[in-house]
Amino acid sequence: MRDLPLTRKDFQRLAELRSKEAGALVRSRNQIGAYYLGGYAVECALKACIAKQTRRHEFPPKVKYVQKLYEHNLTNLLQIAELDTKLENDMQTNTRLAANWGVVKGWTEQARYRTSGLRGKDLHAAITGQDGVLTWIRQHW
Repeated sequence: MRDLPLTRKDFQRLAELRSKEAGALVRSRNQIGAYYLGGYAVECALKACIAKQTRRHEFPPKVKYVQKLYEHNLTNLLQIAELDTKLENDMQTNTRLAANWGVVKGWTEQARYRTSGLRGKDLHAAITGQDGVLTWIRQHW
């Protein structure tokens, strides 16, 4: 385990890895695991976008801001990454992206405690592909 802070590149790699793992779980019909890891792929991608905004040797802002960086709320992370307005604009012209965000934004880390009722296949489809949320985020990281 490394003690160094995670970098933008680390978060990009983690997003790709978690997405790939979610796809493997979908193919093996493990819906719950696929859902959980698919959401983490999006979270890591958004954190890569946030990391892009930071400067070396910059003192972090107020404690409340820093605490929000460690939360798992995708909508909040989208705002911190300053992509919320861009997503809103893009969803007006891309209804598939809008539908996909509608699926993804409901993800929560609490899914790890669920044993049924999660549609990992639907979440994975919403993050991958031409109009997928993860695909869209990659354009900004």
